[in-house]
Amino acid sequence: MLKLSSCNVTGQIQALAQCRFLAPPAAFSFRRRTPLVVSCSPSSRPNLSPLQEVLPGQQQAGMELVESGSASLADRLRLGSLTEDGLSYKEKFIVRCYEVGINKTATVETIANLLQEVGCNHAQSVGYSTDGFATTPTMRKLHLIWVTARMHIEIYKYPAWSDVIEIETWCQSEGRIGTRRDWILKDFATGEVIGRATSKWVMMNQDTRRLQKVSDDVREEYLVFCPRELRIAFSTQNKSFWIKRLAFPEENNNSLKKIAKLDDSFQCSRLGLMPRRADLDMNQHVNNVTYIGWVLESMPQEIIDTHELQTITLDYRRECQQDDVVDSLTSPEPVEGTEKVSAIHGTNGSAAAREDKQGCRQFLHLLRLSSDGQEINRGRTEWRKKPAR
Repeated sequence: MLKLSSCNVTGQIQALAQCRFLAPPAAFSFRRRTPLVVSCSPSSRPNLSPLQEVLPGQQQAGMELVESGSASLADRLRLGSLTEDGLSYKEKFIVRCYEVGINKTATVETIANLLQEVGCNHAQSVGYSTDGFATTPTMRKLHLIWVTARMHIEIYKYPAWSDVIEIETWCQSEGRIGTRRDWILKDFATGEVIGRATSKWVMMNQDTRRLQKVSDDVREEYLVFCPRELRIAFSTQNKSFWIKRLAFPEENNNSLKKIAKLDDSFQCSRLGLMPRRADLDMNQHVNNVTYIGWVLESMPQEIIDTHELQTITLDYRRECQQDDVVDSLTSPEPVEGTEKVSAIHGTNGSAAAREDKQGCRQFLHLLRLSSDGQEINRGRTEWRKKPAR
């Protein structure tokens, strides 16, 4: 069982799955970040372009790496690039025939795979390398790796076969606990926000398998790539400060909801699930998308027939290896309210309207080892009625 080492992480996360960090190490030398000095008076600011104002050393080096023509053929052929400020990344994808399900729309596993893909491509676009465990230079010296702690995905409209979607992603510091990566999904043809997602990552010692605090040195190596928005505080000193940009800026959103542990009174189960060789990623761990499939394996068939997945949240508790045998357990979650977010507006897709929650169903999930019942993954899903076709 993995335990925190000198780190008081909320909930005492004990073991986590798959180690593909979505902001890997730079292919160029790091320099210490030059602090940004922000003045409240526009006239006192230096005459810099918007890009120069937000791109200190590492970011400009990453941009120059691509612009100089040293990028790989894959980099040049991708339908993606950094945004103008260099602090987030957008990429377009065509939904393929093998990525859709029985409704001819993309599956949630397809969406999750695309989130991983755009995150890795973002890392490459700023000059990082994706070899090994995708760590910063300081992390490699200390044998530290990144592991997934939590994944939350909301899908408001599933793209269909041949649809083009655009995904924007960015990283954000979570202080000593770790980092987070957010995503916004849009229908490229209409610009409509069709989904949002967020994830949390923590550091683990590769040798001891214990979680570690994020040191200042490690934070400085990736913090320069994190977007920040300027806001003026109404105080007596009239000081300016920085706030985070989040995919879920609204208060009390579902991405923050704690997942209750499912007890032995579960209603549905699928026992004896085993990882296939294809389920392992480059780090010899079961990939996080596999967990989504295992969770859905124990869903009641009547719900699958009449509803579609709207929200999924997974808390990763321990690693899963190739020889592990897994049980998937599911039970309905008591409904806590009568309203449901329906309309999405704003630059981050913030929820602004509500509708009757009738027809929506919530479920709790547990993935555990068949051998001794140890908890691997804790999940929550929300399902809405399938649209009429």
